[in-house]
Amino acid sequence: MDWTSLYLKTSDLNVFILGTGEVATRRANKFLDHGANVMLAGTNLSGELEDKGAVLCSTQHVDELVEWSDLVVVASGDEELSDYVSTIAGDKLLNRADRPYDGNIIVPTSFNIGEIEISIFTNGKSPLMARQLRKKIQSIISEEDILEIELQDYARSILKESVEDQKERREYLYEIFEDEKINDFIKNKQIDDAKCYIDDLIGDCHDT
Repeated sequence: MDWTSLYLKTSDLNVFILGTGEVATRRANKFLDHGANVMLAGTNLSGELEDKGAVLCSTQHVDELVEWSDLVVVASGDEELSDYVSTIAGDKLLNRADRPYDGNIIVPTSFNIGEIEISIFTNGKSPLMARQLRKKIQSIISEEDILEIELQDYARSILKESVEDQKERREYLYEIFEDEKINDFIKNKQIDDAKCYIDDLIGDCHDT
């Protein structure tokens, strides 16, 4: 398996999508939701994409669109045009929805739970199982897990200002994670009380 999972910063990224069907629309929504500039070449554009700022162009302008783009997404049923766009993309980032391994970027199944984003990639072996795994993961992540992440982030931000040693910060975070009072605050959704308790806990640890 010669693919490595990474996250790509897409704010202000120029994304050209060949196609306006279901897959192309799904890809467009993903990139628009993460701040990219998106142009699509095809026959029609949904009102939702227009409202988000997507632009519809003619397939006759694919050369200019590829030149404009940082990332090219091929999601069209026109195989000849898809191959042409892929060829002229050259060394640009290229995602081929029809033949993923002919590109250099794969867009995996992903979903959000709160501020957590989880991606699943089965190496192209089973999109069906990717969806089933998504359901399993969604069923086991609780609201308490989300609140724990919020508190860990809060604690980390304080520790970075007061504790220079990274190993020492990690020890404090484990102590906070295992603290029974904090767990009780989380179960009762008393996040403000938990943060006050963390303030006192870190202050006491740092003083000693």
